[in-house]
Amino acid sequence: MRYFISIFLFLCLENNAQSQSVSVQIQDNVVLFKEGKDSILCYQIANKDLNGKHKRSNYIHPLYTLDGKILTEDFPSDHPHHRGIFWAWHQLHIGDKQIGDGWEIKDFKWQVLSVKELKKKGKQRSIKANVVWKSPLWLDDNGNEKPLVTEYTTITVYPKAKNYRQIDIEISLIAEEPNMRIGGSDDKKGYGGFSTRIRLGEDIAFTSAIGSIKPEQLPIKAGGWMDISESLGLKDSLAGISILSHPNNPGYPNPWILRSKASMQNAVYPYPGAKPVILSDVEPTLLRYRLLIHKGLKASEISTLHTHYGKM
Repeated sequence: MRYFISIFLFLCLENNAQSQSVSVQIQDNVVLFKEGKDSILCYQIANKDLNGKHKRSNYIHPLYTLDGKILTEDFPSDHPHHRGIFWAWHQLHIGDKQIGDGWEIKDFKWQVLSVKELKKKGKQRSIKANVVWKSPLWLDDNGNEKPLVTEYTTITVYPKAKNYRQIDIEISLIAEEPNMRIGGSDDKKGYGGFSTRIRLGEDIAFTSAIGSIKPEQLPIKAGGWMDISESLGLKDSLAGISILSHPNNPGYPNPWILRSKASMQNAVYPYPGAKPVILSDVEPTLLRYRLLIHKGLKASEISTLHTHYGKM
């Protein structure tokens, strides 16, 4: 009982620290979330490319720290297909046929059909994007690209609390073809799914519910959340991003692919990623994640917030 009272009091104190409502501006190319004059993030509607290559949409960049610094990277020179906050898979199959690569963006594209703001609830704001996956390797009788998967992604942004902001990302996937399968990289790493490409400094530190984590080449089993912190704040103060995986996600708790430089951080789904899983054409596959953009949250505070998130 005392534990749950502590959670309640912690959340109440944090909610009381919230200030202005979040606003949403849906433009032709992007959706901009702001709180007052402060930019929070942009969701990319239109395609972006680098000299005609690595064309992509349906991801978040830039994402800002609470101090207004850009946290994410887009088109990094080491992996130009990486992009901000994204969710993608190497293996896309219909039956035994490989239909493009959504991770490296080869023979594959996203078409954002619509983005709408959802009904206002409190001070947070939400959008819902309707996206279809297509490939030039999957055509109808007239030579037109057929949808492989329909995706509905909901992004909810909350006002800043005392020293953190919550951002929820819910990804719903339903196959448009029978025996549609998705999988990670076809190796022991098996990376694929929800990923963050953020700036990485020399003092980067990884923490989970089981303590300090050292990145390894292969997936690490470390529980349902992962924090990545470094000197990102004003005057090099501690700041970070925590990735919270919802307990109802398939395969929870997912392993983590972590890198301390020149790469992304990944909540692996499916696991093992080398073995693709079928996407139902009847019941959507639902993947839910919460990001905490913060100024030095303690592990105990992140665990409390993860417990609360798991009850939603």
